[in-house]
Amino acid sequence: MATVEFPRPVDSHSDLLDALRPDDLALLIPGLVECHFDSGEVVYNPGDNVEYCYFPTGPAMCSYFVELEDGTAVETILVGREGALGGIVSAGNLPAYARASVLHGGEFLRLPVRDLEEAKRRSPAISHLFARYADCVMAQVFQSIACNAVHTIEQRAAKWLSAAVERIGRNDVTMTQEQLASMMGIGRSYASRVLQRFKRESMVRTRRGGIEVLDRPALRQRACGCNDQVDSHFDRVLGEVYPL
Repeated sequence: MATVEFPRPVDSHSDLLDALRPDDLALLIPGLVECHFDSGEVVYNPGDNVEYCYFPTGPAMCSYFVELEDGTAVETILVGREGALGGIVSAGNLPAYARASVLHGGEFLRLPVRDLEEAKRRSPAISHLFARYADCVMAQVFQSIACNAVHTIEQRAAKWLSAAVERIGRNDVTMTQEQLASMMGIGRSYASRVLQRFKRESMVRTRRGGIEVLDRPALRQRACGCNDQVDSHFDRVLGEVYPL
C-alpha cells in the first residue's frame, strides 16, 4: 500500500465525504492521507484492531467477507465510493469481525479513527453522517440476508455484477468465476452455469481473470430489486444529514 499526503482540500471523490459541507469536511482534512490498494490486498483481517477508517474513491471497491469453519469466505456487502471501511467504529479501536478485501484497486483516503472521533465531537453534522451511514450498512446486511434466502442464484449474480459495474464506473470487473462463486457462497459449477447463460444471451463475456458486462440494462432486468431498495435507502438517509 502506497501513501501520499492528501492533496485535495475539498474535492474528495468520496460520495460519503462529499455529503459534508466544506466547513465540516475541513475538520477531517488534516488527518486524511491518500493511499493506494491493489486488487486482492487485505485492508483488515478478523481480529485486527481497526485503527484507520478508509474511504474508497472513484472506482475503488472493497467487500467484507465472513470466513466460515471450513475455510469458505462468503461476501456480505460491497463498499465503494458511497461508503467507508471502519467508518462505524466508535469509542476507540475495536477488532474487525470480517475480512475487508480490495476487489477493484484504486485510491483510498485514510483517516485515523481517533481523528474521526474527535471530529464527531466537534461537529454534529459529522456525527450524524456516520450514524446515518451505520444505518445504511445495516440496511445492506438485512437486504443481503433476505436476498440470499429467497432469490435465485441467477438473480443474485446479476445483482452483484450490476452493483460492481455501477460502483467502479466501467463494465470490466476483475473477478474470476471461482471468486464470484466464493463471494456468493455457491459452488463453482453453479457460478459457471449462470455465467454461461448470461454469455449466451450476450449480457456478459469472460476473459482470464475478469468478467465484462456487455448489456447493463438486460443484466439489471435479470437481477432482483435488492440493489434498488438499498440505493433508495442510501439516498434518503444520507441526503438528510443537514436539517432543512
